[in-house]
Amino acid sequence: MSGGAEEAAAAAGTGPGAERRVRIVVEYCEPCGFEPTYQELASAVREEYPDIEIESRLGGTGAFEIEINGQLVFSKLENGGFPYEKDLIEAIRRARNGEPLEKITNSRPPCVIL
Repeated sequence: MSGGAEEAAAAAGTGPGAERRVRIVVEYCEPCGFEPTYQELASAVREEYPDIEIESRLGGTGAFEIEINGQLVFSKLENGGFPYEKDLIEAIRRARNGEPLEKITNSRPPCVIL
């Protein structure tokens, strides 16, 4: 009897090495013009992880907050900018592997004035 329970656990996303379901919620300020930033980020996430569930919600003034599986991992209100795609992709990888999530503290400036 080899692996029956392990295969079932992996299929359920609960065994060692199994990828877990990841749900992302991005809350952003629409009047601030942050929808294109959300769309760009969502597109990059879907390109890397086509099966990821990502949804948007309208948020308060200046908001661009990202939760992974209910845990806040990025806050524009705290950081003052937007997340780098690579940092979010890394956080998703960690969540899929069942690793602890850390807050993303790197951010790119919200705009450049020339």
